[in-house]
Amino acid sequence: MVVTMLDEVAWLFNLRGADIAFNPVFFAYATVTMDKATLFIDSDQLDDATRRNLGDDVAVQSYATFFDNLKCLSKELGTGDSPKVLLGDKSSLAVAEAVGAGNYVLVPSPVAEMKAIKNETELEGFRQSHIRDGAALARYFAWLEERLVAGSELNESQAADKLEEYRSELDLFRGLSFPTISSTGPNGAIIHYDPDPNDCAVIKQDQIYLCDSGAQFYDGTTDVTRTWHFGTPNAEEKRAFTRVLQGHISIDTAIFPSGTTGYLLDAFARRALWQDGLDYRHGTGHGVGHYLNVHEGPHGMGVRIAYNSTALKAGMTVSNEPGYYADGRFGIRIENIVLVRQVDTPNNFGDKGFLGFEHVTMCPIQTKLVDESLFTAEEKRWLNDYHAEVFAKVSGLLKNDQRALAWLERECSAI
Repeated sequence: MVVTMLDEVAWLFNLRGADIAFNPVFFAYATVTMDKATLFIDSDQLDDATRRNLGDDVAVQSYATFFDNLKCLSKELGTGDSPKVLLGDKSSLAVAEAVGAGNYVLVPSPVAEMKAIKNETELEGFRQSHIRDGAALARYFAWLEERLVAGSELNESQAADKLEEYRSELDLFRGLSFPTISSTGPNGAIIHYDPDPNDCAVIKQDQIYLCDSGAQFYDGTTDVTRTWHFGTPNAEEKRAFTRVLQGHISIDTAIFPSGTTGYLLDAFARRALWQDGLDYRHGTGHGVGHYLNVHEGPHGMGVRIAYNSTALKAGMTVSNEPGYYADGRFGIRIENIVLVRQVDTPNNFGDKGFLGFEHVTMCPIQTKLVDESLFTAEEKRWLNDYHAEVFAKVSGLLKNDQRALAWLERECSAI
């Protein structure tokens, strides 16, 4: 097998690097045979301790020799009746040509799905890193609200820098997992908005503010979106926010048989929006790496048919992020990371087993933006229970920041 995707190489050898911003990967290739694995990497990137950790079954060769190695391998294989090399379906044409026509089969990489299913250590890392991340978010949103109410002028980029500062003070922090989307008013309707520090909008108290951000920690990767209004939201904004939240809750509470894909679950997130003739133009969820790329496959939730190829399995991580975007006016998105887990049900039709989600993101969802007249009793109970959980897990980390602690207590108050 030839492994070319950088996150797959990193996972396969249990290594991380810093060659690409926001993604803890390194430039390398790998081959795996029945009796050994070979890592192709610049030798100066591995210290002696790392080499010892790789063990005797891993050979290390220069990155520059990779293609010559494949060509030699092709000569050794010769032309047979069946292919001898497995290539992941994201391999380049150059790799395929080096192996040689007839010598390979192109298939979805088995490493991708193995990597997507986290072990218990990784799952616990997601829980703990998100609790710490929640403390930084509470400090940030409390600070931002105080500054805006006081009449301070802050642009989107300055605010994002302050959030990074709070995160950088957390244990096991390694950097951001992607550039922070800090967007006010009309910019919030731009789904992947990236504020230019030299030319971006000033955050307005009377506009919706959307913040999508995340961090890399040694024990996990975070990705969270919250939408706030630091003034008085109007009826349209509250109704749209509530419809998004109802879709978020619908995914969070979903129970489904094993074998179900994220393609099938996507409609759960849109049902409430569809009732008002609303929708959004992005997927509902993506896989998340463990101290790896914040976006990973092969699973996800969305309307792309590719999401129907991989069933959700216990141990997978996925984002839950429905939204709504009023072009030129405002944007709304609510995103938590959830873990796929087995659930007990009164019955087990077809002996399939059933799955559900465990949310790990710990940050309040603004109740001021909720139109309670649209809520069911079950949705109200979910929100109150979620906020009780957030306060219980995060408040202990805010003892030295009374502003943030008071803000968290207020925002986690039951409705």
